[in-house]
Amino acid sequence: MRIPSIFRSKPGVFFLSASLLILVLVPLLSFHLRHAQASPNREESVYRVEKKSFLHTLRLNGTTMAARSFAVLAPRLEGAQVGSMVITKLAPAGAPVKKGDLLVEFDPQAQMKDYLDKKATYDNLVGQVAQKQAEEDIARAKDDTALQQAEDELNRAQLELKKNEIVSRIDAEKNQEAVDEAQATLKQLKETYQLKRAAAAAGIRILEIQRDRAQEAMRYAQSNASKMSVYSPMAGVVVYNTVWLGSRMGAVQQGDQVRPGLPFMAVVDPSQMEVRVELNQVDLLKVHPGQHAKMHLDAYPGLELAATLEDLSPLGHNGQFTDTVRVFAARFSVQGTDPRLLPDLSAALDLDLGSQDHALVVPRQSVESDSGDAFVWVENSGSFQRRAVKTGPHNDTEVVVLSGLQEGDIIRRAAAKEPAPGERP
Repeated sequence: MRIPSIFRSKPGVFFLSASLLILVLVPLLSFHLRHAQASPNREESVYRVEKKSFLHTLRLNGTTMAARSFAVLAPRLEGAQVGSMVITKLAPAGAPVKKGDLLVEFDPQAQMKDYLDKKATYDNLVGQVAQKQAEEDIARAKDDTALQQAEDELNRAQLELKKNEIVSRIDAEKNQEAVDEAQATLKQLKETYQLKRAAAAAGIRILEIQRDRAQEAMRYAQSNASKMSVYSPMAGVVVYNTVWLGSRMGAVQQGDQVRPGLPFMAVVDPSQMEVRVELNQVDLLKVHPGQHAKMHLDAYPGLELAATLEDLSPLGHNGQFTDTVRVFAARFSVQGTDPRLLPDLSAALDLDLGSQDHALVVPRQSVESDSGDAFVWVENSGSFQRRAVKTGPHNDTEVVVLSGLQEGDIIRRAAAKEPAPGERP
């Protein structure tokens, strides 16, 4: 590169010119950079009041649950003292099932053994009752024979007694004694006959009671054995519950032991879901059954489904943080389905409380309050001035201004502190 002769002859002039050029360019570049950065900051820090449609919503938080579900509990066994039961088969979580599909199976060996023992006891008592009845039948027949013989003996003695007119005095007395003896024998046999029958009937009844009790115990054992397999009464999706399993909290697995009555699983119908929420008493008069809402899931921000308020509890209960504010349970039915919509998910509901057209709307964070009086910071001649306003309905992000502002006014978007006099946005 050929250097001009002026710079070859006078190097100091070259450096002087470069320095002057730098001194001129740096302020210009700084000004443009500050201007480029100031404009976006100004757009972000201020807000131009405008009239637009305002949607008045109420944000509610709740939990999703299935309108139709079946809770699977570890079976309670009748007439058996069982500490826990071992799971041998288990439907996987999230698996779709049909009516009649196997959900869970417990180890049935103990119950089958108990059933067989109870059945053996029952069969033994059935045999004892039959044997006792046969012995009674034989004893009855023997006593009937003895009774008939006693009656025949009495009849014979009475016939002999009729000969007393023609026999000797001694024979006549013998005949009378024979009749008296036959009558006494018959009377005794009749009395003991009834006692024997009553005693035999009591003995048989005792065995029958024992037999019936053994039969009920056998039926209980058979019923317990049939409870070792649980089948789904409805079509749906398998959902595991988090339960306490000995030394850990979690979902059940094959081989785990569960105690009777523990609800460790459920079958839910995902086509009919609902959301249960707690409604603050302050908002109670704003809602009524039939209102519509939009449901969002915290786990899936992009998912939105319509919901309808179905019913509202007329009785409140103490809130979670204070006893002075009551809360009321509300139930929303979800319209539509989605594979991601499952029970026990955290959900947010935006309840539609109505809308206003051509309303002055400002960001909610731009409105401050001082002793209950609302105010905003309005730009005036390059600085911000405090101005009282009257507000109307609001939602989570916006608030309607009824008076104090006009369309086109510029206000601070977020008035976190009072600006200094002459401060510019």
